Amino acid sequence: MAQGSVGADSRSNEPGLSRLVFSMPRPRPRVIVKADLLPSVSVLSLIGLVGIPLGWIWSRLAPPQHVRVYDGGQLVPLQLESWHRFDDLGVYLLLAFAMGIVVGAAVWLLRERRGPVILLAAVLGGLLAGWLGTSMGAAFANGHYAVTGTPHVGDVLAKAPQLESMWVLVAQPLATALVYGLLAGWNGRDDLSRRLG
Repeated sequence: MAQGSVGADSRSNEPGLSRLVFSMPRPRPRVIVKADLLPSVSVLSLIGLVGIPLGWIWSRLAPPQHVRVYDGGQLVPLQLESWHRFDDLGVYLLLAFAMGIVVGAAVWLLRERRGPVILLAAVLGGLLAGWLGTSMGAAFANGHYAVTGTPHVGDVLAKAPQLESMWVLVAQPLATALVYGLLAGWNGRDDLSRRLG
């Protein structure tokens, strides 16, 4: 009897038999679309409205271009002032990229709604914020640097900052998607720790 039990114990300790343990595969979590539609519209509109204060901040930080008035109302930039065209673009890019990082992290904190639907809403909201920011920022800047009176030949004016490239629209959505993707990869769970009730 002791020999039989020893033989059974020795067989159960063999390395090949320990691999025969079966486990049922877990069901893969599915993307929940219907429950996330209304919150995603709220996220899209709220992020889109962020573009208005972003445009106002840009209109105050971006440097104006000083120009001299010549015959025929021609405006010619002073020496080295034309570089401010790039400064205006760079300031907006940095502001939009920083806002995208903040938005990506804030949207990730909506634990009950994590997933591709909210990410898509955040990216589209970032595009809307970029469009609103560039439009409203130019309007705020034109109001801030408005020319009062009729300029004479030889006068130096401060020309309002302008955004001459529409590629700045992708800065905020790109940063949002990058931060959200990095956080999702760092989480490493199939359900992104969503835990809906």
